[in-house]
Amino acid sequence: MAGIYIHIPFCKQACHYCDFHFSTSLKYKDELLQALIKEINLQKAYLSNDTIETIYFGGGTPSLLSANELNLLIGTITSLHTVSADAEITIEANPDDLDKAKLQALRQTDINRFSIGIQSFFDDDLEWMNRVHRAGEAEASVKRAQDIGFENITVDLIYGYPLLNDTKWKHNLDKVFELGIPHVSSYSMTVEPQTALASFIKKKKQAAMDDQQSAEQFILLMDAMQTNGFEHYEISNFCKPGHYSKHNSNYWKGVKYLGIGPSAHSYNGETRQWNIANNAKYMQALEKAEIPAETELLTETDRLNEYIMTSLRTMWGLDLKKLNNIAKGADGQLNKAAQRYFENGWIEQKEEVIYLTSTGKLYADNIAAELFF
Repeated sequence: MAGIYIHIPFCKQACHYCDFHFSTSLKYKDELLQALIKEINLQKAYLSNDTIETIYFGGGTPSLLSANELNLLIGTITSLHTVSADAEITIEANPDDLDKAKLQALRQTDINRFSIGIQSFFDDDLEWMNRVHRAGEAEASVKRAQDIGFENITVDLIYGYPLLNDTKWKHNLDKVFELGIPHVSSYSMTVEPQTALASFIKKKKQAAMDDQQSAEQFILLMDAMQTNGFEHYEISNFCKPGHYSKHNSNYWKGVKYLGIGPSAHSYNGETRQWNIANNAKYMQALEKAEIPAETELLTETDRLNEYIMTSLRTMWGLDLKKLNNIAKGADGQLNKAAQRYFENGWIEQKEEVIYLTSTGKLYADNIAAELFF
């Protein structure tokens, strides 16, 4: 089994915190679309004819594409690969794109899962982030999608930024529960270099993020999700039973995936590959039937560390048997490095699997880094 990710590098405007690759000009959208189709063809052999279980349109803002354009990309994939009959096909969408006409058109595609970038249900927060949509559109877009027959919906929420007090954060979470949304991805606001937010902070126009606030709101998030019947299956992801993101779950479990588009990454178990993050150079390369990507062969240490990093973030945990399948005897070295985290209650072991505790989830990245080989 395998997955395919397609990066759509266009947005209406730049959110202040975002460092993903995108352009706010749609001038060359048609040319970019043709380049994506060429790359899908050129990369056909990357997944070794494995059955495709998931297709994920990310970005950028994939909902800027028309239903016909999305059908063209999906059709290209199905013409070259064996796609599972019950494949999960996800599109990331902004609330302002999901009017009734657009949703009706998307019903005529094979897309069966929406990832809606809500971020907050407060207008002042959305303005601070430089989001295009407003709170009313966020709620209305979810209801319209549900009314037209899309039930498999996830939304994004952000916490840990100056405008978001605990009362507002609880309201955002309660709104998700009220709307009956079965999956939530929630992230702490991070300040990435080269973003507008980083510049504002550097120039003292904006306060720095507060790590204590972020930690406290993450704890509120975990408690609220548990109370409302959600499973905390990955550090930033929660769902009602049976509503896991198959695409992202496969990524955390080390399943192969092919990334199509500028800046997209691919992984096949032995190598990692990443495309150039430049629309013009990406299109120029594809015009010459060249894949504009760099590739690295993963060493044994790379594979060990990758497994530690991804598995420890999930409810399925780090299986010591799988670790030893990568390198015989690796469990002994890891257990030695992990001893202090067992002692302070940040990780625990059940049979042959190591898990983060609730407290440990606050330090997931640091713990993983300390356990690297």
